[in-house]
Amino acid sequence: MGRLLSAMMVVVLAGVGAGPAAAQEFTALARVLPGATSITASEGAVTLDLGLSQPVPWRLRLLDGPPRLVLDFREVDFAALPGVLAPGVVAVRSGLLEPGWSRLVVEIDGPRVVAGAAMQTGRSDGSAVVTVRLVPASARAFAEAAARPDPAGWRSPAPAPVRRGDGPLTVVLDPGHGGIDPGAEHGGLREADLMLAFARELREALLRAGGFTVVMTRDADVFVSLDARVRIARAAGADVFLSLHADALPDGQARGATVYTLAEEASDAASAALAARHDRADLLAGVDLSGQDDLIAQVLMSIARTETAPRSERLAGRLVAEIRGAAGRMHRRPHQWANFTVLRAPDIPSVLIELGFLSNPDDRARLADPEWRARFAEAIVAAVQGWALEDAAEAPLRRR
Repeated sequence: MGRLLSAMMVVVLAGVGAGPAAAQEFTALARVLPGATSITASEGAVTLDLGLSQPVPWRLRLLDGPPRLVLDFREVDFAALPGVLAPGVVAVRSGLLEPGWSRLVVEIDGPRVVAGAAMQTGRSDGSAVVTVRLVPASARAFAEAAARPDPAGWRSPAPAPVRRGDGPLTVVLDPGHGGIDPGAEHGGLREADLMLAFARELREALLRAGGFTVVMTRDADVFVSLDARVRIARAAGADVFLSLHADALPDGQARGATVYTLAEEASDAASAALAARHDRADLLAGVDLSGQDDLIAQVLMSIARTETAPRSERLAGRLVAEIRGAAGRMHRRPHQWANFTVLRAPDIPSVLIELGFLSNPDDRARLADPEWRARFAEAIVAAVQGWALEDAAEAPLRRR
């Protein structure tokens, strides 16, 4: 009989157990075993059984807004995960969180706490089963469990800072979504895949043009939180931050390329909905966005933004002009504003570019066309080049 590796209620870090499984030569990636995977409900309790081809380190915790159980594994291929639901479970999401870690998110119907969590190892075939039992709880008990701070090592550390200096313009490209968060999906296309492909194409176009250093917030199908994207840009000493997206809104509501800059108040309801949708993707992936800056930090950031915001606005204007001339149709209001988390770096000119909307068939056709994407990339290169010359000319006028 295999031994059980016990789990704390907030976090689990379980190594591979002893016994027959320990002697087996493991593959690089554990796989979900559909036949050993289920979610069942009984007498109000919800039990998750997740079958894995081999034991792996894992950890779990509860989060609120919406209520959900988050399990991280090192590393699991969820391709064979069956569509399992049960009373008490609203949705199940899975995917790559970051290199080396995968995430399973179980959205639940209300307050529940972990009554038991364990990994059974030492099975004759070398496999393992993770079992988590959730039971109903008071709102207060759930809130206390969800509010417990992340243990050390739960979040990825920020990349080491890079000192700014003379030399090429550092452009940070931010392909939206990725990993556990596929972004918009329509007509067989996934936003995360399209934006990664376009970011790579744009990187090559910038490097061919010369005078640029290019950093990407992700260069694989991995999840990167909104906060981490900004931290990557700051650590790279970014001169420009370009976030790339191709969202979906109800048919007829949006079409054509759009350039967004940061504002507390959105320019319209659709822009507000997009910003909220981006934040919600982080929440559903298990990232806590509740942290607030202290008053002194808010004042300092406000001062920094008084200089950065006009620079972002000028960059947006350049982008609109170049994209309209080279890549064709743009949104009827090509420059808009919204409170996108990813644009909040106070000292980096930042814009979010919607190349188009996957919910619109004409936009989908353009997004899938490599030649159109190449024209779009060249338009961005020309816009950044023109903006950089103008920005350098105005640099002596800015407060030191």
